[in-house]
Amino acid sequence: MARTAVITGVTGQDGSYLAELLLGKGYTVHGLMRRSSSFNTERIDHIYEDPHTPDRRLVLHHADLSDGVALVNLLRDVRPDEVYNLGAQSHVRVSFDAPLYTGDVTGLGALRLLEAVRASGVETRLYQASSSEMFGSTPPPQNETTPFHPRSPYGCAKVMAYWATVNYREAYGMHAVNGILFNHESPRRGETFVTRKITRAVARIQAGLQEHLYLGNLDAVRDWGYAPEYVEAMWRMLQRDEPDDYVVATGVAATVRDFLDAAFGTVGLDWERYVRHDPKYERPTEVDALIGDASKAERLLDWSPKVHYDELARIMVEADIRQLEAELSGRHVRVDR
Repeated sequence: MARTAVITGVTGQDGSYLAELLLGKGYTVHGLMRRSSSFNTERIDHIYEDPHTPDRRLVLHHADLSDGVALVNLLRDVRPDEVYNLGAQSHVRVSFDAPLYTGDVTGLGALRLLEAVRASGVETRLYQASSSEMFGSTPPPQNETTPFHPRSPYGCAKVMAYWATVNYREAYGMHAVNGILFNHESPRRGETFVTRKITRAVARIQAGLQEHLYLGNLDAVRDWGYAPEYVEAMWRMLQRDEPDDYVVATGVAATVRDFLDAAFGTVGLDWERYVRHDPKYERPTEVDALIGDASKAERLLDWSPKVHYDELARIMVEADIRQLEAELSGRHVRVDR
C-alpha cells in the first residue's frame, strides 16, 4: 500500500524537495504551512494540486508548531507512516533578534510535535531536523559523538529539540531520529541566507542592477552541500529498522571567501571589487568552523554527497541568472533544481 507522510515546513527549501522526492516514490504527502495573508507556496507551486482534484497526493493544511492541539488532531486524522519535522525559525542571525520566538517554534515546537505523536497514539516514524549549529564552538570535524556547544539562540533551540527527540525515543520507544544536517543550499534557498544572497547579487551585478554586496564575517568556515541530496538522506534514515541519529555533510571545508570566489568566478568577475563589509551582519557570538564527518551515514545509509560547494555555487548562480532574465522579460520561471 502507498505510504503517507506529514511534512512540517513543506513550503521551505527542504520541505519542497522532500515533498518532490516522496511524491516520486508514490507517497501521499500532507504538508503543514503557516497562515499568511500573502502567497507563500512558490517553492511547491509546480507540484501543487487543486483541493478539488480527485485522488490528489499533495494535501496542504494550515497548522503551526505553536499549536499542539492542532498537531494532535491532524495526526489522528491523517495517521501518517512518517513525519518529517522541518518547520522552524531557521535563520541564525535573526535568532539573536527574536530569541523567544525562535525558542518557541524551533525548540518547543519539536517537543509539541513529539508529544502530539505520543498523545494521538499514531504508530509512525519521526524525523527531526537537527543542525550543525548545535556544535557551535566545538572544533571540527564534528560527528554524532561530538559535544554540543551552541553559539546562538537557534543553536540552543535545536539542541533542545535534539535531546527531546532522543528522550521520546528512549522513554516511549518512539521510532524517532535526528538528522544533524550541515549547511545545505540550492536555488530555493531563502534570499537572506548568505549563499543565496551572494548568488543573487552575482546575477544582479552582472546585469548592471546592483553595485555592491554587503556581508559580515568572510572567514567563517562551513561545509556546504546540495539540499536535494540531503533530503534523500532524511528519507533513508526513516527506512532503517532501528532509529538512530546521523550527521549529513560533505566533509569539505570552505570559507565565505571561497564561496564568493566560486560564485563570482562563474561569470568571470572578481568579488573583491563588489563586496563591502557591514558589521550588522555579524553575530554576537560567531561559529568559526563547521565541518561534518558523515562516515556513519555513508556506512549505514549508503548515502554520500556528489555536489560540493564550488559546483553548488555554479548551480545557484546559473539559476539566479535565469530567474532574473525571466523577471526582466516579464515571464514567470519557477525556482528549479
